[in-house]
Amino acid sequence: MAESHKALLWAYDIKADGSAESLTTSHLTSPVPQGGYRWVHIQSDAPEAPALLHALNLSEDVSDSLMALKTRPRVITISRGALVFLRGINVNPGADPEDMVSLRLWLTDSLIVTARRHERKLMSVQDTRLQIEQGEVPPTTAEMLVALVSRIADRIHDKVEDIDETLGDYEAFETLNKQDRNQLAMLRRQTASIRRYLAPQRDALEALVRLAGLISESLTFDLRDQSDRMTRSIEDLDLARERAIVLQDELRNQIADKQNIRMYVLSMITAIFLPLSFLTGVFGMNVGGLPGTETPNAFAILMTAMGGLAIFMLIAMLWKKWL
Repeated sequence: MAESHKALLWAYDIKADGSAESLTTSHLTSPVPQGGYRWVHIQSDAPEAPALLHALNLSEDVSDSLMALKTRPRVITISRGALVFLRGINVNPGADPEDMVSLRLWLTDSLIVTARRHERKLMSVQDTRLQIEQGEVPPTTAEMLVALVSRIADRIHDKVEDIDETLGDYEAFETLNKQDRNQLAMLRRQTASIRRYLAPQRDALEALVRLAGLISESLTFDLRDQSDRMTRSIEDLDLARERAIVLQDELRNQIADKQNIRMYVLSMITAIFLPLSFLTGVFGMNVGGLPGTETPNAFAILMTAMGGLAIFMLIAMLWKKWL
């Protein structure tokens, strides 16, 4: 078992008296405490992971599922246990929140194995470990599962609330700029990515409620509550997506209005200078017989007339409220 230490992140024996004992790799082959259970958390893509899972006496199908590269939220019943795949918000430094972290679990009455990939920490699992180290120990594997699910749902709820507050800030702005357009596009991408996993995760939680033998009746209410929270989060994300679409449409309308105003002003300026351009074109022809060619003051008279014509057209446009 010495070669499996890199795959093992931590392990605990939860005893019947509510105490927890930290284990090393060499102790994983020892019997599970009577009336208690064992929690093993591993890195599923470590080279030593297959040997570690084999030492836990897991079947090949279960081991392969825990080490799968890609998963989606679901529940699979195998023999007297269940495979549970969940997704949580990625709060690792430099990570995108919509890049949700996969958590794979194998659950029996006496063993719970959780697995995640390299550099894909899930803070909900870290919080549960901290809870155990502080003496707040879930007495059964099912209650450990509910604790993990609750913390995953808490962080999903917090992220959805952040999206809602950000959209509220944008809705309070009278005008939006190009940077706001990029932010709104990012929010739409986040809501779509998060919602992609929440719908099947809700279905997975509903499937957990129906697991006979593993989930007691006293815990089904908690799981149903978490399923309802997932449903509310999905509804909030749907609303957030619609709000982001409305804001983007408003931004496009603002941009179109500004462009139309500019084009209208340019059209009015063109209309003012159109007759002036006609006069300059006529008097710029190099042909004989043009009036004023022999008059010294012809240029001044023409410029005065053109200026008066421009002022007259400007006043006429203002009177018609075209400008």
